[in-house]
Amino acid sequence: MPMLQHSQGVINMDEIFFDRRSLELKYQIPVGRISEFFRGLEKGKIMATKCKDCNEIFFPPQVNCPNCPGSEVEWVELDGDATLETFTVINVKPTSFSRYPDYVVAIGKMKEGVKVLSWLNIEDPKKIRIGMNIRLKVVKREEEYYTYEFFVE
Repeated sequence: MPMLQHSQGVINMDEIFFDRRSLELKYQIPVGRISEFFRGLEKGKIMATKCKDCNEIFFPPQVNCPNCPGSEVEWVELDGDATLETFTVINVKPTSFSRYPDYVVAIGKMKEGVKVLSWLNIEDPKKIRIGMNIRLKVVKREEEYYTYEFFVE
């Protein structure tokens, strides 16, 4: 049995140790074929892809239609109008979001039929009702990047 001797005595190296550490990673994700989505955000537009064969809309954007092998997709702008399908209030956050106050994550069904997962920007979560009208808008989060959030209309 491997042993380690140090200032606090002898430790059995076969014991399981748990160590809690904070680890923050900043990385760049190559976006290549979906870069149009990010260019759209910079212009205030929320872009999705649409299969040229079956006309299904995908969000987040897909580079290929999973239903029609070999088909092409085209870029379409989402109108922004949606209906709230479900939501949850996040008060136990992952470390990377710990600096934010409690927030709401929602799924909205867009006018175009596609469902979108996003933050819901609302002051009082008690006022949220399934089926309410919401609007997806581009927002700038911090100085680093653009993203999208639902707002109550």
